[in-house]
Amino acid sequence: MTTINLPNPDRSVTPYTLTGDPIPFVKFKATDFPRIAYSAAHVVADPLASNDPWLTPAIDWDTTLKFRHRMWDLGLGVAEAMDTAQRGMGLTWTEAQELIKRSQAEARTRDDSLIAYGAGTDHLAPGPDVTIDDIIRAYDEQVGFVEAQGGRVILMASRALAAAAKSPDDYARVYGHVLSQVRQPVIMHWLGEMFDPALEGYWGNADHGKAMDVCLDVIAANAIQVDGIKISLLSAEKEIKMRRRLPASVKMYTGDDFNYAELIAGDEQGYSHALLGIFDAIAPAASAGLAALGRGDKAEFFDILEPTVPLSRHIFAAPTRFYKTGVVFLAYLNGLQDHFAMIGGQQSTRSLQHLSELFRLADKARVLADPNLAVARMKAVLAVHGVSA
Repeated sequence: MTTINLPNPDRSVTPYTLTGDPIPFVKFKATDFPRIAYSAAHVVADPLASNDPWLTPAIDWDTTLKFRHRMWDLGLGVAEAMDTAQRGMGLTWTEAQELIKRSQAEARTRDDSLIAYGAGTDHLAPGPDVTIDDIIRAYDEQVGFVEAQGGRVILMASRALAAAAKSPDDYARVYGHVLSQVRQPVIMHWLGEMFDPALEGYWGNADHGKAMDVCLDVIAANAIQVDGIKISLLSAEKEIKMRRRLPASVKMYTGDDFNYAELIAGDEQGYSHALLGIFDAIAPAASAGLAALGRGDKAEFFDILEPTVPLSRHIFAAPTRFYKTGVVFLAYLNGLQDHFAMIGGQQSTRSLQHLSELFRLADKARVLADPNLAVARMKAVLAVHGVSA
């Protein structure tokens, strides 16, 4: 068995022996699963670029696109240019456009590529002079770009709208306009303030229950143009409540990285599909679990996915907006990229203690694909921090 010295919260350093039996990589198609499952995929930084990482993103395009093919090989869809890709948190609309173009070109090379793209208003900085008409034009620009590439839209929440809206009527006006113009039904995205503090009070109310009423009214008024909605509020209770109130034609896509297993499994009144950042980090487990559910083996589904939930809750622990660091760290440990560098230098947003606990939980969740490689890479990170492994 493989052992590594890891730091503990009391500042001691003690041996940890890995016990996880890695979940194998098995190819599936999206049609093998009883749920639609998108993985919000990260982008891989280019650590050899001559740039200022806090100011200018540098992307390793080849490795980034190879990662998308890995998701498709596992039967998972790709939710592209979302917050997991550091959209609006290091990745600007300029880089997002290039990402969308390149990913769509890759998607066209295969017949099993499920992909959709984030369109929002992040090229419009919130400010006192920003009007609702400005926000509508910003949405039109991004939606138009995605559709011009032949892509499907995930309609992202808008920081500018959160800042400018005076009432729920402003949300109804913006979304009503955008939805009336789209070429095919979109996936709406309600991202909670725990993921992005600038979105607090979205839908015109800080109370999630009242905000939900507004959102449901918008969906009901435009249901023919809405494929589904992803909500990211980290509350199974709120998601289930909203799911049961959706029009029959509108899907719920869980964005709950705390409770996804039970929400995907569902209950006697329905279930959620998935659009999750954690699926980037646990892709083989997500794929195997969904395949088991497709075979009608709910027990195996939970046996595979339940051990990943403590890992996900750790990765998405407050401040939740820093979760991307854990996602990229796991990609590094698993050999999916050769470095632990992120655009915007966001590899620094989590402590060594956090990363060490992530390592333990990833082992217990069986998502360290090659334990020996993971140990070697963890030792390198520990050494940089002055810990002898």
